[in-house]
Amino acid sequence: MEQLRRPVVIIAAFAASLAVGLLLMTWLMGDLRKVAAPAAIGGPFQLTDQSGKIVTEKDMKGRPTLIFFGFTHCPDVCPTSLFDISEVLRAMGKDADKVNAFFVSVDPERDTQGAMKDYLSSFDPHLKGLTGNSEQVANMLTAYRVYAKKVPLKDGDYTMDHTALVYLMDRDGNFVAPFNMKRTPQEAAADLKRYL
Repeated sequence: MEQLRRPVVIIAAFAASLAVGLLLMTWLMGDLRKVAAPAAIGGPFQLTDQSGKIVTEKDMKGRPTLIFFGFTHCPDVCPTSLFDISEVLRAMGKDADKVNAFFVSVDPERDTQGAMKDYLSSFDPHLKGLTGNSEQVANMLTAYRVYAKKVPLKDGDYTMDHTALVYLMDRDGNFVAPFNMKRTPQEAAADLKRYL
């Protein structure tokens, strides 16, 4: 009888340790998934567009939104990206009225409402240039996980290093993905229309 009990005890101990191990692994994997979840992109903001209108995250509701962060003194990436966005909006035809397109300044010191208005006059009229005080801009940069840093130049002036992605937000204001601009305006417009 003693000989039969010993293997049963060993098997029971093995089964119990296996169950505890599986429970522990399941718990750990659940926690790891939470840790590895992507950071939320987006959130509340309040900035002013080039016409003096207050714009908040509520203005994104009901239509997809393209957002590009940059600055008016940018020599290459910003004007190129804004030109590309303008071409996509043009390719959308009348559906461009159903899309938000925001150019958000990372340089509020120089990008006043007037500077944004002058700068954006060269691009599609659907583009809204958003700026504000340093705190308002910093809050939006944080919410959208945007990198922006002032870089002094030799002549005493400065430039800005910054994230150069076009963000696509859905009709509920939720981040979808970086919007691919490396295709024809017609292809990008067709993709954007799926979110209307």
